[in-house]
Amino acid sequence: MPHAPQLLAFALVSIGMALTPGPNMVYLISRSICQGRVAGLISLGGVALGFVFYMLSAAFGITALLIAIPFAYDALRFGGALYLLWLAWQAIKPGGRSPFQVRNLPADSPRKLFTMGFVTNLLNPKIAVLYLSLLPQFIDPTRGSVLGQSLVLGSVQIALSISINCLVAMTAGTIAIFLANKPKWLLIQRWLMGTVLAGLALRMATEARR
Repeated sequence: MPHAPQLLAFALVSIGMALTPGPNMVYLISRSICQGRVAGLISLGGVALGFVFYMLSAAFGITALLIAIPFAYDALRFGGALYLLWLAWQAIKPGGRSPFQVRNLPADSPRKLFTMGFVTNLLNPKIAVLYLSLLPQFIDPTRGSVLGQSLVLGSVQIALSISINCLVAMTAGTIAIFLANKPKWLLIQRWLMGTVLAGLALRMATEARR
């Protein structure tokens, strides 16, 4: 079981990642705005299943990795940092878009909404970075089972991400209208997102390997 400071630190990182828009949030917001809140929540169900898949795969993979090749995830750590910096640039570069800018999408069936939510999460590099590069930094082999710690941390991430994304899906329409009438807030939102992503990238690149 991770000790409290590590658990809290990982929870804060998970919240920061959840609040920085990526493919999951863009898809959920677009569906909620174009097809309604129910469609957004159905899509979120698929995203949640994708989180569970990633958690289980990463938990068993990280266990094997730390036992067999203790230094292997350094490459993942630096690769993840570079990817987060790229996301930060995409947010603040001239002509960048906010995920709350309305996109026109055709209406889909509940089954397709759920499937697309699942597939979108599976193909989301940000989630791969979170589980393969960030999560191992919060695992301490001296605290007991690496697998058990991975599952606990993964469950915390899933609970926080689903809660935040549910709130976003339920309020996407209201937020989109508010931001559409206040262009300066769109710019602030993009720069805030870029700053958080750059901060996570810096932390990932400078964190001492366990």
